[in-house]
Amino acid sequence: MNIQAPVRAELNVRDQFPAIAGWHYLDSAVSAQKPQAVIDAITRAYAKDYASVHRGVYQRSADMTLAYEAARARAAELIGGRAEEVVFTRGATEAINLVASVLPKGGRNRVLVSALEHHSNIVPWQLAGYQIDVVPLTANGQIDLDAAERLISDQHRVVSFAHVSNVLGSIVDARRAADIAHATGALLLLDGCQAAPRLPVDVAALGADFYAYSGHKLYGPTGIGVLWVRKALLEVMPPYQGGGAMIDRVTFERTTFMPPPQRFEAGTPHIVGGIGLAAAIDWVEGIGVEHLHAHEVALVAETRARLRELGFVALYGPEESAGIVSFNVEGVHPHDVGTILDDAGVAIRAGHHCAQPLMDWLGVPATARASFAAHSDSSDIDALIEGLKKVKRIFG
Repeated sequence: MNIQAPVRAELNVRDQFPAIAGWHYLDSAVSAQKPQAVIDAITRAYAKDYASVHRGVYQRSADMTLAYEAARARAAELIGGRAEEVVFTRGATEAINLVASVLPKGGRNRVLVSALEHHSNIVPWQLAGYQIDVVPLTANGQIDLDAAERLISDQHRVVSFAHVSNVLGSIVDARRAADIAHATGALLLLDGCQAAPRLPVDVAALGADFYAYSGHKLYGPTGIGVLWVRKALLEVMPPYQGGGAMIDRVTFERTTFMPPPQRFEAGTPHIVGGIGLAAAIDWVEGIGVEHLHAHEVALVAETRARLRELGFVALYGPEESAGIVSFNVEGVHPHDVGTILDDAGVAIRAGHHCAQPLMDWLGVPATARASFAAHSDSSDIDALIEGLKKVKRIFG
């Protein structure tokens, strides 16, 4: 997929992130730092507005319920969906587990995934009893959709792909993936963890049947995630967990359940997580996702060019990627690279990134990964390059 990268204007939001003062944070793909607007919304929700939701007869509970359900609407709007199609979960991991666990198989017991998937898009299908078929990658680390078209059969219930790879930053052609899935009656699930914070997303235009993303990668709090499900599918899916809030009537003989999405949200929800997520979405949309995207694409291009100039760094993935650069320093384990960079005030991720099958495909045990966000700028790249020169001096 081609990524258009207009000339980048600095977003100048670094001073809105109090936790990164004096620090070069290049690990946003694992978890984004929080702007002050989100911190303030969370503080206010706990310090002034807090009450439980949905069943209180007093005004504060009613007000918090309205705010929480407004957050659901914001989470849907971000990706072009409707509030009644959104289930709040603890994160994208739980969202994929929910689908794998309760989606009626309809006589089909196979799922098609790619070689670059996060473990959260592999293990849930295994636990749910699906047989997994793997789509290979192209030479530059894109999901090979020509191969997917050859592999898919009428035994596949779901095609489940990362919208953006958490290691390579490569973007799948989701519309074509949907067409491939739907041609055989399969469904398309997109893991949007890396896409929702940095790409404009419209689930209808993409042709998705399920879309999952997490709050903490989108400048929001941990412990809150979003599962969007096409309404006709959501209505036929049985409950995932049992408890309070998801019931209509309970007797010892029989229980009836609330309609979706409440049917899938047992227990007291992460109320303030929803409030914080809404604040994060407001903040992102105040900047404009398209501007965030252009900003990160330009930083990726600058980083790859400067890493290549060093002469001792191996780069992985496509030249055009979304906000993520994976690399290795020749002869040095990524953990050592990460440790030395930390001493230089630069935070990167080092390891297999919960994508061990992809590491096998790359032929390495691990990589170093720099990932960008709205607050990232050229000073972070300068610090990364100087830190890598120090790595080279130490290891020779």
